[in-house]
Amino acid sequence: MSDHISGPRALADPIADITDVYAFPSPERPGWLVLVMNTMPFAAADGRFSDGLVYRFRLRPVDVDLADRRVESPHGAREWVLDCVFDVPGTAGAQQGRCTLGNGQGTNCTVADPVGGESSGIRMFAGPRWDPFIMDAPAGLRTIAEQRLSFTDPGSIFMDGKNVLSLVVEVDCAAVLGRPGPVGLVAETKTRGTFQVRIERVGRPEVKNLLLAPKQFDTINRDLEIRDLYNMEDGFHLGSSYAGAYRARLNANLAFWDGLDGEVHWPLSDAGTHPLTEMVLADYLVVDPTKPYTERGSFLEIERATREGRAHETCGGRSLNDDVMDVLYTLWINGGAGPVISDGVHAASRPASTTFPYLASANPTPPTPPAHV
Repeated sequence: MSDHISGPRALADPIADITDVYAFPSPERPGWLVLVMNTMPFAAADGRFSDGLVYRFRLRPVDVDLADRRVESPHGAREWVLDCVFDVPGTAGAQQGRCTLGNGQGTNCTVADPVGGESSGIRMFAGPRWDPFIMDAPAGLRTIAEQRLSFTDPGSIFMDGKNVLSLVVEVDCAAVLGRPGPVGLVAETKTRGTFQVRIERVGRPEVKNLLLAPKQFDTINRDLEIRDLYNMEDGFHLGSSYAGAYRARLNANLAFWDGLDGEVHWPLSDAGTHPLTEMVLADYLVVDPTKPYTERGSFLEIERATREGRAHETCGGRSLNDDVMDVLYTLWINGGAGPVISDGVHAASRPASTTFPYLASANPTPPTPPAHV
């Protein structure tokens, strides 16, 4: 889950499917920011990246406004783009990758080489790794289908041991970003060439599969599969054409999650708007690289602190070992003020490390994907 198989196009073209996105200050090197994009659900242990795609990280400064209690990236703000592209694999399966900024500076790496490559304030790794996501996906889907909390403790990770293709890009903030303070991150896969088409884009986890996919609660657009439309949007600047459809779906589904404990913690406005809808639509990870690395508990801390009118205390973002699903379920269901709502999965079976490239090595004998994937 998270963003695995997040729509018909992702199912049809899994090589372009972004499964998860992470951003956190480097635990090894203060002043460096780590960006992670995982793609290709059920990747082979010797899997290679597409030479027909651009794997893109987009960073923009965000404003944290305590007076208005909002976090946003202003339209037209400066943007840093890091594009990763790959050559056609050689006869022996060897593949070269490159990560470059808009000004041409960047670095190269050999796919699956754990040392990666480093130059011009950018370090890069690319290759198959153990999928680190922490979630009981079937329990989440049962909760929606049965309209009741269906979590157990312990829970289980669906087809644990599956691999993904991981891109890890670490940037020297002073050399590359040239500014302190929080930034927003969106990861994208796009077609490669003079005419580029956005295939997928991801900011926060579970926006598409748990908040946009369910149709049954949306009385306005009940027959609309909305996720491919959402994937084509600019994560920093939502277009107007389908904005009403996204809001209607989020208002309905967030209200569903809120009601699962029998109480209303997020009263809708007179117009039927859920208080979290606009925060969800600002769909980018917010991370403050001036704060130290935090293993757990920083996910959404910047956004939640700002809603409460106080300064954030952590780096925010999303680390590889943070159990973000418990944070999301608790926020959606009881407003973050009640007991923790857990799906019973508390850690990955192969946790990430604090040394580059952070994710655990690929499973040499991963489970066979189900026939429908």
